[in-house]
Amino acid sequence: MADGNAVQDRRDSRGDDRGRTSPVTFLRQVVAELRKVVWPTQQQLITYFFVVLVFVTVVMALVSVLDLAFGKLVFELFTGSNTQ
Repeated sequence: MADGNAVQDRRDSRGDDRGRTSPVTFLRQVVAELRKVVWPTQQQLITYFFVVLVFVTVVMALVSVLDLAFGKLVFELFTGSNTQ
């Protein structure tokens, strides 16, 4: 029933069965990977912060306007606008 290709092998590229990684080894690998990260400068961080802040504010305003418009439309549809 199960396809042989769907089963993943726990071996690395050399064919060794590596098993589980110890927590200490895992943390060492995490620290090693974080050292490879190119961190933004403070000026870049400030610029990115304000770009995201403006974008989120614009999207919030757009969603608010659409919510208000659709809310009024649904209210008019269900209550009707019978003015006699």
